[in-house]
Formats: sequence, C-alpha cells, structure tokens
Amino acid sequence: MKIKKYLTAAVFAACSLFITGCEDETDPGGTAVKKMAGDWWVTVDVIEGETNLGDGYGIGHLIMHTYNTAANKPTEMWLEDGGNFWDYKLRVDVQYENRTFSTAGFVDNHAYESQASITDGKILEGAATTPSGMPADSIIYYIRFDDDEPEYQYRISGFRRTGFPADDF
Repeated sequence: MKIKKYLTAAVFAACSLFITGCEDETDPGGTAVKKMAGDWWVTVDVIEGETNLGDGYGIGHLIMHTYNTAANKPTEMWLEDGGNFWDYKLRVDVQYENRTFSTAGFVDNHAYESQASITDGKILEGAATTPSGMPADSIIYYIRFDDDEPEYQYRISGFRRTGFPADDF
C-alpha cells in the first residue's frame, strides 16, 4: 500500500511539473537592429575618382555580415566582411528608422590595425531580387581605407542571404 501511495504522489508531481513547464510566456524578442542585421551576398565595385571600374579585383560575390553590438542599441551595429575582401570589422552609426548607417570619418578597424570610413549606407526592405527571382532586402554602402590609395573607394552592394541554395553563390 505504501508503494501505491508513493507512486501516486510521484505521478502527481510529474504531471504538475509537466503542466507548469509548458506555460512559457517568455517573448525572446529580437535585437535592437534586427531589421538591419543579417548575412548578405554582395559584390565590390572599385571606384577611382568618378570612374566605376566594376569588379576590379575579380572577387565576384562574397558574404558579409551586419549585427548588433554588445550594448544592443538601435544607434549602432557591427559591419564586417569576415576577411572576404579587405578584412574589416567596423562599428557604424545607425539611424534605425531610416535603415541607414555610416561612420563619422575614419574609425578603427577591429579586424586589423587600420581605419576605414563608411558613407551612404542603407538597407532597403524588399528592394533586391535574388537569383531565384524572390524579393529580398538590399544593402549598399561606400567604404574607404586609410591604407589604400586616397582616390579609391569601394561600392559594396547586394542582398540579404535567404538561406535557400538557389540564392547562394
């Protein structure tokens, strides 16, 4: 009889834990720059003065990343190429409502000892078409490096990575 009593108590306790364990009202939310964060397929155009030289380095398509800083503020984010082009990681200023970003002149490159500047950065929701023909967010910005020729800047442009193999390069 004691075993039945303990078994009943154990079953009741397990059921109580199961029922209360299913009551999850936590909303994980997102980061402060969630609509600007992501992985991006981009191309690099070399611009010398006013002349667009196109893909002057023969790089083709590469992946780069945008994501929130540890402070998780809507006024800043990280922008990095993961070493796929020039090896840069920059903290950029963000105007989240407008989906724009830039730097105030040259800022420290956290990937290696140099500086870079970003101008005219913007993310346009649904403005790109992926290789499979689907709409995606578009990204574009201009970057200069302090260890490069002063007349060179680079236009980085592309679309948010969808995760579908048909859209990967």
